[in-house]
Amino acid sequence: MKGTRAERLMANAEGMDAVVVMNDGEPFLDSTFWYLSEQPGGCFESSFAIVRNDGTLNVIVSPLEEESAKDGVGNICVYHNREERDNFIKDALKGCRKVGFNVHSSTYAMVEFVKRTVGDIEPVDATKAIEATVSVKDQKEIEATKKACRISSQVAKELPDYISDGASEIEIAARMDNRMRELGGSGNAFDTIAAFGPYSAQPHHMPCDYRLKKGDTALFDFGTKYARYCSDMTRTIFLGKPADVLERAYEVVREAQLAGIAEYRDGANANAADLAARKIIDGSEFKGTFIHAFGHGIGMDVHQAISVSPRSEQILHAGNIVSAEPGIYIPGVGGIRIEDTILVTEKGCEILTDFDHSFTIV
Repeated sequence: MKGTRAERLMANAEGMDAVVVMNDGEPFLDSTFWYLSEQPGGCFESSFAIVRNDGTLNVIVSPLEEESAKDGVGNICVYHNREERDNFIKDALKGCRKVGFNVHSSTYAMVEFVKRTVGDIEPVDATKAIEATVSVKDQKEIEATKKACRISSQVAKELPDYISDGASEIEIAARMDNRMRELGGSGNAFDTIAAFGPYSAQPHHMPCDYRLKKGDTALFDFGTKYARYCSDMTRTIFLGKPADVLERAYEVVREAQLAGIAEYRDGANANAADLAARKIIDGSEFKGTFIHAFGHGIGMDVHQAISVSPRSEQILHAGNIVSAEPGIYIPGVGGIRIEDTILVTEKGCEILTDFDHSFTIV
C-alpha cells in the first residue's frame, strides 16, 4: 500500500487544502486521530491531527500526552497554554482555504473554535474521504485485527465450558470480558451480548439476570480490541436439546452465512453477500426473520462505514474488513446468529475468526 495514512487521506480528499481531526473531551473522541497518528494508546483529549494536502501531518497535544505522542507519527507540537495551542493550529492551516472536518464526530463548538482561531476558512465535510481511507486496511492494521480475532476466537471455543443450568447472562458476560483481558485484549470492542432463551430473539439484547435452563439457546455476540483494532463475532450454542424449530433455524443460518461469505472478494458489490444469504433464509420456512444487514465494516470502531445490506451501493476492496452475520429471530422462542470477522482479499476473502460452527448442544 503506497504512501502514509495521511497521504492516502488527502488523495481521497479532493479539493480540500487540509483536513482537521480533533478530539474534544470524552466521549467526543475521534478514532481517526489514532488512525492518522498511529498511536497505540493515550487519551488525547483536546488534541488535533491536521493534515495538509501535501500529506504533512501535525499532531497538536498538551503536555499530558507528550510522551505518548512520541510513540506515533507526525510532527509533534506540544502546547502549554491556549495561545500556544492556537498558534500551532494557525501555523498548520496557514494558506488553507477549504478545510475538511469529520462532521460525524466533530462537535459544532470545536468546528466554530477552529474557524475563530484561523479566520478565513471554508469548512467542508470530509466524512466520505475519511471513510474511504480508513476502510482499506494496511498490513499493520490487518495484523492487529488478526490478533484481536485470535483472542476472541479462543473465548468462543471455550463457551461450551462456561454455560450451565442456572448461570445468568450477566455472570457469563463478565467471565467472557475478563477472559479476553487475560488473553491480551485491551478492552471490549463493544458491550458483550449474552442472550439466553427467548431473549436471544432480541439482536441487541443486553445481559440481565435471566438464568439459563435446559433447552435454551445461548447466543453470544462479543469482541475485543488489540492495539485499538476490533474483532466482532457471534456464536450460538444450546444447553440441552432445544426445540426442533431452533435446530432447523440454526442449519439455515449456517448455510446462509456460507453463501454470503462466498460473495466477498475485491470488486464485488457489497450487497451481493446480503442478497445471497437472504435468499437462503427467505427461501426457507423462516422467511422475513432475517431483520438486519449481513455485515458492516470493522476497524478501530466496531462499526465502520461499509454497509453489507440489500440496498448498499458500495463496492468491496481488498483490505476491507467486514462482518458476516446472518440471523433468524423467532419472538418468544429464540434467535440464531453466526458471525465472523472477514478480510476481503484480491482473490476472495480470509476468515479471521475461528470456532466450531456446527450445531452444538452442551
